[in-house]
Amino acid sequence: MMNILKSIFSGGVPTVRPAEAQQRLTEANPPLVLDVRMKNEFNAGHIKGAKHIPLNDLEKKMSQLPQDREILCVCHSGIRSNMAAGRLQRAGYKVMNMRGGMKGWEQANLPIKK
Repeated sequence: MMNILKSIFSGGVPTVRPAEAQQRLTEANPPLVLDVRMKNEFNAGHIKGAKHIPLNDLEKKMSQLPQDREILCVCHSGIRSNMAAGRLQRAGYKVMNMRGGMKGWEQANLPIKK
């Protein structure tokens, strides 16, 4: 039952917790971090190396993203990034969403670039 609810909520997009995301970023072929928050949110603190494309601009800037690399979508709480991940997934990109967003990243005491 829980997997069914998770599948409905996430729209079939794989999700990772912040600690798992951090671990994935240290691997030989790390995912590209795509931060879909507004500019002021991004400037207040983001994951080092993140590419910033606000959710509202995603459709017109999608071509700037690599199709041969996994993309980790991030926002403040995980809702906008889940929407972005769903759009990217439908367009053929390999994606995952970070559950809890930057709020969860900060709560896990993971590094933030300002």
